[in-house]
Amino acid sequence: MENDPTIKRNLAVIGLGAMGYGMATSALRGQHKVWGIDINLKRVAQLQAEGGQKSNLADTAGLLDVIVVVVLNAAQTEDVLFGKNGIVPSLKPGAVVLVCATVPPAFAKNMAARCAEADVHYLDAPISGGSVKAANGHLSIMASGLPEAFGAARPILDSIAETVFELGEEVGAGSAMKAVNQLLAGVHIATMAEALTFGMSQGVSPDKFLEVISKCAGTSWMLENRTPHIIKGDYMPRSSVNIWPKDLGIVLDIAKSAQFSAPITEAALQQFVTAVDMGFGSEDDAAVAKVYARNAGLTLPSEA
Repeated sequence: MENDPTIKRNLAVIGLGAMGYGMATSALRGQHKVWGIDINLKRVAQLQAEGGQKSNLADTAGLLDVIVVVVLNAAQTEDVLFGKNGIVPSLKPGAVVLVCATVPPAFAKNMAARCAEADVHYLDAPISGGSVKAANGHLSIMASGLPEAFGAARPILDSIAETVFELGEEVGAGSAMKAVNQLLAGVHIATMAEALTFGMSQGVSPDKFLEVISKCAGTSWMLENRTPHIIKGDYMPRSSVNIWPKDLGIVLDIAKSAQFSAPITEAALQQFVTAVDMGFGSEDDAAVAKVYARNAGLTLPSEA
């Protein structure tokens, strides 16, 4: 009965950013008990107002069935799990940790081994889909881990994801697939920015660019999702520029270890690094278009 998917779970979501908060509210709609943890106490209070648990997580960690870690990177993930106030030592045997950050496969394997020593399951579970899909419970999850980990997490996966790709028992397979996805996503954003501003140099307005290219072979999901941000001059970060030096850096580290050349990824990475250097790191990742615009002397809609 422990892994019965109809049983409601006690869940902690650690990291209530755009993705984590949406995942937490999706789990609430699934009638699970949800604790939200974040350094932004306003986000914690907001989740509690929507039905999240108000008790201290430190006092109830032993009751948790599932922990979803939605922080920025490997260092933060390790700190959450095994740092000074790490949660794994306080978990009950058989609890499952879902790690959703983009991390190297080798790191995921290490975390899984350390969790296993504490009799805690680990699911290598990076996510994709953006904040809107997170809020609607429609994420795609690229997951790998033991059947017991999937079984323990199933009710939560059903609440937060539209599609769960089960990529086998070998932890790290999920992170490897996420690296492939991030290679494409990062390159597509940078290429969208390059194409949009190139079009502007030829008299093609951003709104006309979106109208036409979104119906042509050159489109991509990232183009259709991010171009409206540029047209509206709306750089509120759904996914920030700062994410891409990290994620594409992980891709290139994996490629280097495999002796694989990835020159297009390297070129895209440089554009995001330049965007950070120009002060756009905390803006929506569509702001990489500002790099091209500055270099070409173009005026984006937000600056007109």
